[in-house]
Amino acid sequence: MKNNLSPVNESPIKLFDTHAHLDDPGFDDDLEGVLQRARSAGLIAILTVGTSLKTSHRAVELSQRHEFVYAAVGVHPHEAANMGENDIDDLASLARQGKVVAVGEIGLDFYRNHSPRATQLEKFRQQLELAAALNLPVLVHDRNAHLETMAVLRELAPKKGGILHCFSADAKMAADVIRLGFYISFAGNLTYANAVSLKQEAALIPIDRTLIETDCPYLAPVPHRGKRNEPAYVSRVVETLAELHHLSLEDVARITTRNAVNLFELDRFKPGVRIAYKIRNSFYLNITNECTLSCVFCAKQRSYTVKGHFLKLEKEPSSSELLQAVGDSTRFTEVVFCGFGEPLLRLDTLLEVARTLKKMGARIRIDTDGLANLIHGRNILPELAGLIDSISVSLNAENAAKYARICPSSYCEAAYQAVKDFIREAKAHIPEVTATAVTLPSIDIEACRHIAEQELGVKFRARTYNEVG
Repeated sequence: MKNNLSPVNESPIKLFDTHAHLDDPGFDDDLEGVLQRARSAGLIAILTVGTSLKTSHRAVELSQRHEFVYAAVGVHPHEAANMGENDIDDLASLARQGKVVAVGEIGLDFYRNHSPRATQLEKFRQQLELAAALNLPVLVHDRNAHLETMAVLRELAPKKGGILHCFSADAKMAADVIRLGFYISFAGNLTYANAVSLKQEAALIPIDRTLIETDCPYLAPVPHRGKRNEPAYVSRVVETLAELHHLSLEDVARITTRNAVNLFELDRFKPGVRIAYKIRNSFYLNITNECTLSCVFCAKQRSYTVKGHFLKLEKEPSSSELLQAVGDSTRFTEVVFCGFGEPLLRLDTLLEVARTLKKMGARIRIDTDGLANLIHGRNILPELAGLIDSISVSLNAENAAKYARICPSSYCEAAYQAVKDFIREAKAHIPEVTATAVTLPSIDIEACRHIAEQELGVKFRARTYNEVG
């Protein structure tokens, strides 16, 4: 089978506004200009969202007229009291239209209370049941109703999950709703100077479960605050998220767009498999998906996507394919053998590529599980000397028994001592050696730090659980 291998994408950033109200009268005079500016700003898709039966019809019409516009249909809690007996059937008919990808905007608003709370709850439940029946995700509005929203979602969240839009709660609620299969979406209010608490919470939410939106024409970001918002301004939300997560604009754009594409199952936007990919200013080489361990926290159990890059290989790339994908290695701070497998399983290929890259002046790092000497039956570290500038080794536990439970392999408890011996030996051959551990609740991070720094004499880094890349 031919492998759809793609090198790093150097094209301009691509954005997906997951919540807009293009039917709003504020766009009547210049909608074509708004959409053109969105295109120019890098938007590949806009989701225009209904808030009533009338605006849901309008959303569908707009999606049919504009190639990169998609629609969501639903009744907002403000309009819940106006829902007629047959409106849910009409919504069901609309939701079956070709470019409708979600049910929304639905939910609860106990701040304005434009509809009685009991009615809001009833219509919210009805529309969640509709989404489940149609196998669609939902767009959830939650204002001053966090506990009630979570109670309903725990009971009726559709299998496809959805979005908690224009997020206003805390990281605990975000974690709870993420466990239900939801994404968290941020709008222009994240950019406001007084949004200190919201920014703190946003920094705690995994970027791999984050989306961006405008909620236009509302909530225009800085420096447009107080004016009409429009999809082109969603880039300002990306800028703020990049600062909070210490990522590049390209990283956040790629990740959030991939998240939206996955949620709405828009296969036309899905990129090919990456054998080489950029995160921040590091360049990663995905040389194998094979691994000796079956770690309980491994992200591969959930998805082969890392920071918006799809890494599931159909075949392992050759040395020439890897070097072609890198191109000019001096463009990057470092080249990292990592990917979604254990790179030292392909030692010969790694060494061949590393020799060429080192001649080009590249700084090279390896991320490894530290079992290479055990696997190859010899000390391979002298072969890395002079080629590898730094190596990061997964220690991942404070004792052999726990390591064997968290990172099971055919080597059982012997693997842990092999990892420690590898780390200790690496100091003689590689200038910079770091031991790492994932912040899994069962792992004693401080004990791991002590082993790394005091017993093994190397640096230590804690890797955030559920945050890859």
